[in-house]
Amino acid sequence: MLPEISLHILDVAENSVRAGATLVRIEVLADTAENTLSVTIADNGCGMSEEQLAKVEDPFFTTRNTRKVGLGIPFFKQAALATGGSFSIRSKEGEGTVTKAVFVLDSIDRMPLGDMTATIHTLVTCHEEMDFYYRYDCDGRGFVLDTREMKEILGNVPPGLPEVSGFIKEYLETNHREADGGNVL
Repeated sequence: MLPEISLHILDVAENSVRAGATLVRIEVLADTAENTLSVTIADNGCGMSEEQLAKVEDPFFTTRNTRKVGLGIPFFKQAALATGGSFSIRSKEGEGTVTKAVFVLDSIDRMPLGDMTATIHTLVTCHEEMDFYYRYDCDGRGFVLDTREMKEILGNVPPGLPEVSGFIKEYLETNHREADGGNVL
């Protein structure tokens, strides 16, 4: 099992990349009053057939040719359920996939959220051809990073350019700190 929720998010988002998505939406919402940490990853990739969807939570199923097991989704599901939370995945061929994990925030079995700055920064700078919409919210304080807006402002300047990459990293760090008051989830 991966040690941080952010690594599960990275794994599922990389599935979206392999599925040919042009847009990946990632939402991380913490609500201390409801005692939940909700993570949703949605893409507009190729989606899955009903047969694939029925098997995706089986660790011995994968669509990849490079290995014979697919542990990402089963481990993500187990991580959420271990806290008393929930997990769902829905997909339609030609439309994309939506994965949602809800963790009980104060569960002793909940792994830490981890470094969301590194996760989002990696996705944005390593997959410049794609768009990412990232929303982070902690008790109503949050922010959005939308690469479509960035690309509109920057034009043909790639996100991986050192100056742009540094700005993105700083933007994420500053806004995460402001949204959660520096309290790492």
